[in-house]
Amino acid sequence: MTMAASVHIRPVTRHDADEFLALMKASRELHEPWISPPLTRRAFDAYLSRTGRDDHEGLLICIPEPERIVGVINLNNIVRGSFLSASLGYYVGLPYAGQGYMTEGLRAAVAYAFNSLGLHRVEANIQPNNAPSINLVKRCGFKLEGFSPQYLFIAGAWRDHERWAIYQPRDTLHGAL
Repeated sequence: MTMAASVHIRPVTRHDADEFLALMKASRELHEPWISPPLTRRAFDAYLSRTGRDDHEGLLICIPEPERIVGVINLNNIVRGSFLSASLGYYVGLPYAGQGYMTEGLRAAVAYAFNSLGLHRVEANIQPNNAPSINLVKRCGFKLEGFSPQYLFIAGAWRDHERWAIYQPRDTLHGAL
């Protein structure tokens, strides 16, 4: 694996539609059967609409010069109050897989979740035979917490998932509690 050049994360915008959709269409082979990213303008518009809600953050992983989208990280189902938690979704574009961009991007997204959003916990639910995704969260400090049978409906079937999580230690948590 080669190491990634510096990446940054930023919110997805309507101006990203063409580049985003082209990358996702070119990456179908990599994504199936794990996820179903937006592949049409209508699906992208629905995704963008979700990112405008308080319970969802859609972040793009980008490389500079010229700026290109290499991956996506979503903080879903954000719950505030005493839970301060989100579930995580992510995917890389096929041309950028295995180059370290997702590791760097996921670390930045977790820091953003903790430091900017004030969350305490981020959880990733991963199908047990998705070794690249499990290895990614391990590299980023997530710990296996359990197994959820028939947890998510993906690609026409209810799929088992492992629950991986990372959290901010209580003594560093600021705010709601």
